[in-house]
Amino acid sequence: MAQTAPRYDRPDISLIATEVGKDRISLFIGGSDGARDLDLLRENGITTVINCAVNLDFNYVLDPVLDAEPGKVATGHGALRAYKIGLIDGDGNPGRMMLAGYYILDGALNQRMPERPSYPHRERGNVLVHCRGGRSRSVALVALYLAKNQPHLFPTFEDALAHVRERRELRRDEWFETPKPMLIDAAKRASEAIDLLEGR
Repeated sequence: MAQTAPRYDRPDISLIATEVGKDRISLFIGGSDGARDLDLLRENGITTVINCAVNLDFNYVLDPVLDAEPGKVATGHGALRAYKIGLIDGDGNPGRMMLAGYYILDGALNQRMPERPSYPHRERGNVLVHCRGGRSRSVALVALYLAKNQPHLFPTFEDALAHVRERRELRRDEWFETPKPMLIDAAKRASEAIDLLEGR
């Protein structure tokens, strides 16, 4: 029988890093409850969310441009910018999905919105990376991003992972699945690919 980690209470969102990227934003990790709490996100200056999970969807559209009708869902601008990766929390992710997640996160941090009505959210605020529980997929991705983009603070992936685990309040007896080993392996392979792609 597979080992099951205990479940502990932790904040809906956790501040993981500051001074990230050109805009020197703060980077948070959270779970479903944090990602759906617009008041909490606004209190923390979060303007962008990145959903790491597959089969976990959020409707941030508060004022639809097109209402729902038979066979069609409502659509419109969300309350914030939202990106989705769609990782499985375990086996089953294609080899390059963590690498894709890294570049989606990097893109979200560096994207510049044009001055057009169809791009209403141009404010450069903080970023929440989340999955269902904020314990595995989001932790692996953020550790990878910090290791590649703040090497003066985190010389190795392991250094970044230790920092993320501490800031997310992940306890040692749950580390065997926070993140899942295959997601740690995927992050390490993605790190090697990034070095090759970017000539590091």
